[in-house]
Amino acid sequence: MEVTRGPISQFIEKNYRHFNAAALMDAAKGYETHLLEGGKMMVTLAGAMSTAELGISLAEMIRQDKIAIISCTGANLEEDIMNLVAHSHYKRVPNYRDLSPQDEWDLLENHYNRVTDTCIPEEEAFRRLQKHIYQIWKGADDKGERYFPHEYMYKILLSGELEQYYEIDPKNSWMLAAAEKNLPIVVPGWEDSTMGNIFASYVIKGKIKAVTMKSGIEYMAWLADWYVKNSEGKGIGFFQIGGGIAGDFPICVVPMLYQDMEMEKIPFWSYFCQISDSTTSYGSYSGAVPNEKITWGKLDIHTPKFIVESDATIVAPLIFAWLLKQ
Repeated sequence: MEVTRGPISQFIEKNYRHFNAAALMDAAKGYETHLLEGGKMMVTLAGAMSTAELGISLAEMIRQDKIAIISCTGANLEEDIMNLVAHSHYKRVPNYRDLSPQDEWDLLENHYNRVTDTCIPEEEAFRRLQKHIYQIWKGADDKGERYFPHEYMYKILLSGELEQYYEIDPKNSWMLAAAEKNLPIVVPGWEDSTMGNIFASYVIKGKIKAVTMKSGIEYMAWLADWYVKNSEGKGIGFFQIGGGIAGDFPICVVPMLYQDMEMEKIPFWSYFCQISDSTTSYGSYSGAVPNEKITWGKLDIHTPKFIVESDATIVAPLIFAWLLKQ
């Protein structure tokens, strides 16, 4: 029996009939069909989606098993936890377009790092997390153990050590939901995140060995194994929020398996959607139309393909609301 959809879904279905709105609706229905037919979905997070508090909707998607795996930047990995433990200390700057270089310098002097209209507090967010995650890194280093970046984050979350700092409802943290599910995550290019920079500083100081953190190559090898084991039947879909390395890294696993591992029967990604406000321009990956991915051996000619050219902070929660029947 069909569950009655909530007011958000009813509004979308009634009003979103043309142009980008229709693309949103088509992509949401395509995602839903993919899951109903037994498919799994990878979601990729670029930009600053965690600071945009996507966790409010993404965490419930994880809890309801509508996401099988996530690829995200190091920033999205850490910033969800920072929001969890330091939310009240964040500073909103709605007039950010009017800031002068001096205004920006003043924010820096006051230990605020700006992401569009939101400033992340250095002491309460970055340093608070650093203090605790260092102990996890160092403990592994001393024992000669090695883990992926997200596994260290899972360890700190599941230890309960950060609960003393929680400043939002923990059900709105997607990383906490992922840790509780032990959801697979790949974090390409983790080194360019704040925690990645901090880890590198400890390596340079001789306090931790670089090998204590598993690398991007190891992430790719792990992902290849996961893809082979999970791509039977309906296969795995690809829901890309933004562009960049969070999307390009994992989508390449298919041509790598096909061309470099010579696994000629490996299935293509079986659904593709990208939400992006990047314009199609010379050499752009983020703004490339989905059909370009056919030539790279990532998508099949018959793969359902959707692109919603809009702000992901608006679009993604609406698509998730449809999938959650809200």
